[in-house]
Order: sequence, then C-alpha cells, then structure tokens
Amino acid sequence: MSDPLEKATSKAPATLGEGCLSRYDPEDMSPDDGTEFPGAAELWEQLQDQQDDAKKPA
Repeated sequence: MSDPLEKATSKAPATLGEGCLSRYDPEDMSPDDGTEFPGAAELWEQLQDQQDDAKKPA
C-alpha cells in the first residue's frame, strides 16, 4: 500500500442500469455491504404515530 490515497477508502458495489434506473448489482454485494437495522419497523411506527399526533387538532 504505497499510495496514501488507498488508505481507508470505501468502494460502492458495481451498478446496473443508468440514470434513475441505476441500482447496485446484487451479485457484486456481500454481507459486509449495507446496514442491518432490525429496529426499522418499530422506528417507522413510532415516527408515524408522532406525525399523526401532530396532525390532530388540539
């Protein structure tokens, strides 16, 4: 690793398609790509409830 620009860099997986149809190639992705967020559904429900409460007239 003689090039200092190679340190601590990340690379996005290869993409398929162009423009607004561009997406990551699932075959190029590994378990290390992306994020696991097991609480996403619960957070979504909580945020929706807060939004509904804010819309109710006082």
